[in-house]
Amino acid sequence: MKKLLLFLLVWVMITGCTNKTAKDKPLNSSVPACLQETIKALEKGKETNAPVQIDEYFYNGKRVFLYTADCCDQFNVAYDEDCNPVCAPSGGMEGGGDHKCEDFSTAARWVTLIWEKKDP
Repeated sequence: MKKLLLFLLVWVMITGCTNKTAKDKPLNSSVPACLQETIKALEKGKETNAPVQIDEYFYNGKRVFLYTADCCDQFNVAYDEDCNPVCAPSGGMEGGGDHKCEDFSTAARWVTLIWEKKDP
């Protein structure tokens, strides 16, 4: 039992106990360039009205990146790996997006949070 506890203690010391958020993670080079630029601009810019985030999904057999806008009546746009807008599954005046991918909430599989900004 003592050996197990010692092993766990050493393992924790070696691997560390940091609690990194998505904001702390370095950007993956597979994140589309347009979104990397958006992230850089948002990190340097003014405070946002609400949280902004970028999530990676798998949708219709492809990787897409959903940019969730910071406020009111803006589309939340999903981009492909080449920065082409695929659709807006949510947001806008009625909240239902652009109606080009109405199955997004059921067909898309969330992969990971890429980045987020939460202003006070």
